[in-house]
Parts: sequence; structure tokens; C-alpha cells
Amino acid sequence: MTKFESEVKVIPYSQERIFEKLADLNNLESIKDRIPKDKVQEISFDRDSLSFTVSPVGNINLQIIEREPHKCIKFETVASPLPFNLWIQLVPVSERESKLKVTIGMELNPFMKTMVQKPLKEGLEKMVEMLATIQY
Repeated sequence: MTKFESEVKVIPYSQERIFEKLADLNNLESIKDRIPKDKVQEISFDRDSLSFTVSPVGNINLQIIEREPHKCIKFETVASPLPFNLWIQLVPVSERESKLKVTIGMELNPFMKTMVQKPLKEGLEKMVEMLATIQY
């Protein structure tokens, strides 16, 4: 499995507060307007799943498969042109600060890895930047 990791971001909120917000995908409503509409369209979600269309990739549907309280939220694709897993990891720095990192894991042959590596890394960085700006 090939893993792609975002930078680690320090967020000025407790690990528990961040986890509680991100563990319920209904809370995405507060950041929906920050998602670039030229890249991501048709966003819908409920507590456990997220569905959207990415240009030029296509439809992606993610489901939360595990919530490790205050530490990690794991997602798996239900529908996607390239199946993958995604983890949001949280580590406390202090009572009022946490570190956040996003990781994607997918099975790729060397040719596909070369094609998707740069756009995936850029997408991960944009995602972690957006997660760092949420008011938790």
C-alpha cells in the first residue's frame, strides 16, 4: 500500500474538541462554503458518510469505518475511481493545542503512483489547511 501524508498542522484547540467536531460529518456544513467549487462539487453528507464529485476524477463516496476517540477517524471509499483509505490523526500538544495530520493509503502500481502522486499530495495539503482553519 502506498501512503501519502499531509504536513502536520498545529491547531489551537484541544484534541477532544477537534475530534468531536470531525467525528460527526454533519459538522461539515460550517465549512462547506470554503471548499473550492471549481474542484469539488455536489457535496452531501450525514453523520457517517461523505459524497462529492472531484474534477476530473469523478464521484467519491467515503464512509467512516472507525472512530478511535480523540485520536483518529478512519474512512474508506464506498465508491471511487481509485479505492483508498483516509485517516485524520490527532495528537495533543497541550490542553489547548493539538497536531493534526491526514493520510491516504491506496494500492497503486508504479505507473499510477507517478500519475496521482502530485495531485494527491496537493489535495491533502489543501484539506489539512482547511481543517486547520475550522473554528472548533
